[in-house]
Amino acid sequence: AKRAEQRTLVEASCRELLSSEGWRRFAETRAAFHKYSFGNCMLIAMQRPDAVQVAGFKAWQSLGRQVRKGERAIRILAPMTIKERDQAGDESGECFTIFRAVPVFDVSQTDGAPLPQAPRDPITGDSHECYVATLEAFAGSLGYTVGSGAIEHASGYCDERAHCIVISSAITAANSRVRVLVHELAHALGVGYREYGREVAEVIVETATIVVCGALGLDTSGESIPYITGWGEQDLDAIRRHAEKVDEIARTLEAACG
Repeated sequence: AKRAEQRTLVEASCRELLSSEGWRRFAETRAAFHKYSFGNCMLIAMQRPDAVQVAGFKAWQSLGRQVRKGERAIRILAPMTIKERDQAGDESGECFTIFRAVPVFDVSQTDGAPLPQAPRDPITGDSHECYVATLEAFAGSLGYTVGSGAIEHASGYCDERAHCIVISSAITAANSRVRVLVHELAHALGVGYREYGREVAEVIVETATIVVCGALGLDTSGESIPYITGWGEQDLDAIRRHAEKVDEIARTLEAACG
């Protein structure tokens, strides 16, 4: 019964992706909880879309905070290693992993000592200049060159055939350059117009860009997440694959940034 309940919860969280609001919540949650699995980000986004930091009951106590009485827990899935036993009840030495639902709470559901706030830097500044060289080196590892040039009506582009990324010479702020590099690298990681079509490809790479920039500590609150008209009419499995692709790209670029 518990397994069935968990499957129902996961399925419901996936269906949230069918709406523009649900997709936006997924992107914002993924940026805030980049160390959590794709599935758990979906579960958090569905149950507590305004969540910014979650932990278990005792974990909050260890941080000097207390979950308020009557607060409803957020259910996420945690791995649990089980040791296999033979018919006599003795351990066989084999282990396997199962997932069980565990309760966590957002910081907004707790009272106590204030927690340090992670810095958020504007996209127009130069605080993240160190990531420019890192991302350019990552582009090189993919076989792409990075250059600048005069571009009309765009901040940059990725040419899959020529294996080059070009950033508009009008982009001068390092943080903005980081944003453009992340966007174009998402294309270079296999999200092209031929595979996905222009609209879907742009939704995937722009969502991944906002996720990665958010995880790096860049303030993207003024950025919009593109949305396809009729998105909800698409197949649920396809939408889920798009979200998984966003997560895959984001993890790759987050790892590249260290």
